[in-house]
Amino acid sequence: MDKAEIPEIREFLEDVSIRLDNWFNLKSDQKAYKPENGGWSIIEILEHVALTNQYLMILIDKGIKKSLNKLEDADLEEEVRDSNFDKDRLDEVGIHKSFTWIRPEHMEPTGNIDELELRRKLSGQFTTCQENIDRIPNGEGVLHRIKMSVNDLGKITVYEYLYFLGKHAERHIQQMEKVKREYERSTTI
Repeated sequence: MDKAEIPEIREFLEDVSIRLDNWFNLKSDQKAYKPENGGWSIIEILEHVALTNQYLMILIDKGIKKSLNKLEDADLEEEVRDSNFDKDRLDEVGIHKSFTWIRPEHMEPTGNIDELELRRKLSGQFTTCQENIDRIPNGEGVLHRIKMSVNDLGKITVYEYLYFLGKHAERHIQQMEKVKREYERSTTI
């Protein structure tokens, strides 16, 4: 891993946060529109992203703590140099329908969250991601790997987990774009 990738991850997460937040600016009927195929509405997709982030962030926090605990006994420079940030495999996660994965039930939207609360929650989650990067600014996040079953990624570093979180959101931004286009076609007929 190149330490230059750490600020790139930070910038990527900031960009994704802004792009996600912009979806709240749509009209209520656009956000509530359900696709003809029975898929989720835009607001449900945003809720799913927040639910998924919540669980990913628990693992990220634990991973950071374990990484920092290993710091005393590690040669950080060597560990960083020997670590590979597998961006290509992680980028696949950001492409809607690039692979099949059945999400756990606890990550399915319920519709029981106030939209303003949901917006604040997503914003806060991405702020926490930035704070997490601040906790491991020198490559410490390569010292611990966490299992990721999605797309058979295997064990990935804390940095890759943070990047994954953003790529997961990006995947659903593409999904929301499709829902929005369908809504626009349905209202022009």
